[in-house]
Amino acid sequence: MVSAQDVREAAAGLAGVAVRTPLRFVEPLSAYLKLESLQPIGAFKLRGAYTAIRRMPYDVRRNGVITYSSGNHGQAVAYAAQLVGTRAVVVMPETAPAVKVAGVKKWGGEVVLAGRTSDDRQHAAEAIAARDGLAIVPPFDHPDIVAGQATVGLEIAEQLPDVRTVVVPVGGGGLMAGVVTGLAAAGSHATVWGVEPAGAPKLKRSLEAGHPVRLERTASIADGLITLGVGAIPFAHLAAQRARVAGVALVEDDTLREAVHFLWQHCHLAVEPSGAATTAAVRSGAVHPVPPTVLVVSGGNVDPSLLED
Repeated sequence: MVSAQDVREAAAGLAGVAVRTPLRFVEPLSAYLKLESLQPIGAFKLRGAYTAIRRMPYDVRRNGVITYSSGNHGQAVAYAAQLVGTRAVVVMPETAPAVKVAGVKKWGGEVVLAGRTSDDRQHAAEAIAARDGLAIVPPFDHPDIVAGQATVGLEIAEQLPDVRTVVVPVGGGGLMAGVVTGLAAAGSHATVWGVEPAGAPKLKRSLEAGHPVRLERTASIADGLITLGVGAIPFAHLAAQRARVAGVALVEDDTLREAVHFLWQHCHLAVEPSGAATTAAVRSGAVHPVPPTVLVVSGGNVDPSLLED
């Protein structure tokens, strides 16, 4: 389990690497946006990826690192690997958005396309890692990843000490587990809502079952939120702090599209569907948060066509 000391060490290690992203109040939402879309790679994933790679012994990472990702974690690993001076390979789905493939390459990452599901790319990455002696950087199921993502919660508590509700998008659960852990480390009593696409309700079903549940298939325009399951480590953190979890809301793709357009047209923010999930949950009434409220905007690597009317 990630401790408060782990979170504060991660925060210190991210100084000068990750942006301390601002809170922006949006009147129609009656909430603040935590703009993780302003990170150097356009998403919160930098926090966990850099923390995990920085904490690796040199002998472990010297041959390079590899990950499996729909896009944002891959960009984060490529960026972090470049900072520490090692090779990065990113296994992405054949359906990965072009903007995210280009982002990985921009930061010096080598892209390998494999299948369509999270299992497809994970199996391919594990085979390449064994062949080339590369260190695997999981996208969410690792304590160092959770510790890095927990710095989001730590910052929110420091920026808005009286925060009552934080709403977080859920893919593999690393961000939500991190936010819950970071808020606890800061001594905050805020509760956290998770938001998933209706076509990928893996955390909702896992909490109902009392253990991680794997779905047979998932589908949504929110490509960063359609893993087949939540990680065992994130789930353990959420289960251990269940009183801080207000619930998990589901949003439809039409609602996600509307939220992307709202953030672009009314806030001048380019946000991908995964990052707009929290806005979608509030605008659709799927979540009725207790204010003061913070909605985590997890990423801004959006296909430009989604911003069109």
